Amino acid sequence: MIVDYQHVDIFQNENLILKDVNFSIKEKEFVFLTGMVGTGKSTFLKSLYASADVKGEKTHVLDTDLSHIKPSHTPALRKRLGIVFQDFQLLPDRTVFKNLEFVLKATGWKKKDDIANRIKKVLQIVELTDKADNFPHELSGGEQQRIAIARAILNNPEIIIADEPTGNLDIITSKHIIDILKSIFDAGTTIIMSTHNLSLMEWVEEAKQYICQDGHLLPASTITTSGNN
Repeated sequence: MIVDYQHVDIFQNENLILKDVNFSIKEKEFVFLTGMVGTGKSTFLKSLYASADVKGEKTHVLDTDLSHIKPSHTPALRKRLGIVFQDFQLLPDRTVFKNLEFVLKATGWKKKDDIANRIKKVLQIVELTDKADNFPHELSGGEQQRIAIARAILNNPEIIIADEPTGNLDIITSKHIIDILKSIFDAGTTIIMSTHNLSLMEWVEEAKQYICQDGHLLPASTITTSGNN
C-alpha cells in the first residue's frame, strides 16, 4: 500500500475534521474523492502531504509515518508527490518556463540542459509546448491548470494529489484536464483527485470512489441511498 490509513483522525488547526478514516490504495490506482463543500475533502488531501495533522493506528504515505514525521523530513515526502490546486498557484511574475524552472532548482536540479529538457517533456505531456514564454495572465484557466499539472509531474511523483482541479473550469476544459490526468495514470502514476462533479468519474472507468460525509470518509460502495424514509 502506498497510502495506508487505519482508524485515523484528521485535524486542521486542532479541529477534528474527519474521524476514524480507513483508506488504503495501491500503486497505479485512480481514486475520486467526492462530497459536498465543507465535508473535509481538501483537509484529507492536505493530510497526505503533512499539511493537516493525523492521529491513528496507521498513518502511512509512501512508507512515511505521518503521525511522527519531523518537519525536516516533510520536503523529502513532498518531492515524491505532485500536488495540483484548484487555483493553480502559479507565480504571476514569471513565465511558464521560469515557473517550472523554479521548482526544479528548488528540488535539486543543477544542469541547465537537464532542466530545459525536463520542462520541454512535461509541456509536451500537457500539450502546451508553445506557451513556455507566456506569463500566467496570458493563459486561459484551462491552460493554467495544465501548467499546474506540468509542474506537479516535474519530478516524476509516485502520487498526484489533485484538489478540485476542474472546479473553476467549463465541462469541455474539464474533460481535457481529466484526459491529461488519465494519460498520466495510464503511464503508471497513482492519482487521488477530489471533485464535486460526479460526471467526471464516467471518464475514468477504472477509478474508485470515496465520499466525505458527516465527518467520515467512506468507500462509495458502502453508502446506500433511498428515497423512502
